[in-house]
Amino acid sequence: MKGRVLIVAGSDSGGGAGIQADIKTVTALEGYAATAVTALTAQDTQGVHGVHAVPVSFIQEQMRLVLADIGADCIKTGMLHSAEVIDGVCDVIEAAAPDTPVVVDPVMIAKGGAALLDPTATATLKRRIALIATLLTPNIPEAEALSGMRIRSVEDMRDAGASLLTLGCRAVLLKGGHLAGERLYNVLVTGNGIETFEAPRIRTEHTHGTGCSLASAIATGIAQGLALRDAVARGLAYVHAAIRQAPGFGHGHGPIDHAHTVRPFTGR
Repeated sequence: MKGRVLIVAGSDSGGGAGIQADIKTVTALEGYAATAVTALTAQDTQGVHGVHAVPVSFIQEQMRLVLADIGADCIKTGMLHSAEVIDGVCDVIEAAAPDTPVVVDPVMIAKGGAALLDPTATATLKRRIALIATLLTPNIPEAEALSGMRIRSVEDMRDAGASLLTLGCRAVLLKGGHLAGERLYNVLVTGNGIETFEAPRIRTEHTHGTGCSLASAIATGIAQGLALRDAVARGLAYVHAAIRQAPGFGHGHGPIDHAHTVRPFTGR
């Protein structure tokens, strides 16, 4: 086990996304996952049916205790549902872990369409947490909301990624799953240039939690000492295989197979 990842995100009772997906991903990639839960959701493969917010002071307490005792080689943030939560999380990172890499998955909309971020908090997300992000990992709707640009092509993705880089983050991985076509494109934008990762699209409804899982896979790679580009490449490969081997659970957007890297323990 190598690489300590502190995950600051919401819980998914269905187990396919959120904290549950994050823990599974980090563990499957042989890292160590610690958590600070920001919200509880009543959720299944068909949608989010309820959200119970955790007080900001308690989110901060979870973070401080983990950082002081266990430490973190990378921090991954997911569902930060309000401006107050974003400010509170940033305050702890800046005070207790200012030099720790941070992977920010700007969770704004659930797979089923439910809003997971107060619309008034978008400005705070851009002003605070994007500024401290080592990597920002928006999907196309999130990138459109953050950049104010319409994204209809891979070239638009590159332009939007470059625009988002001006928020202050060190790198942007713009995920292209919402574009139509037989090929899937993900665009990594850094101060050194732009790289496009291409893969065949898997036609399936079972993609719940892919964004959470990808961000956590990348965070694990960074925590384990991989260069950013290599952490992104490994994370994409891990999620692609997990989608391909999805177990088919549920009646909506089902979970992926986080455990495809795990081999049964035989006791030998």
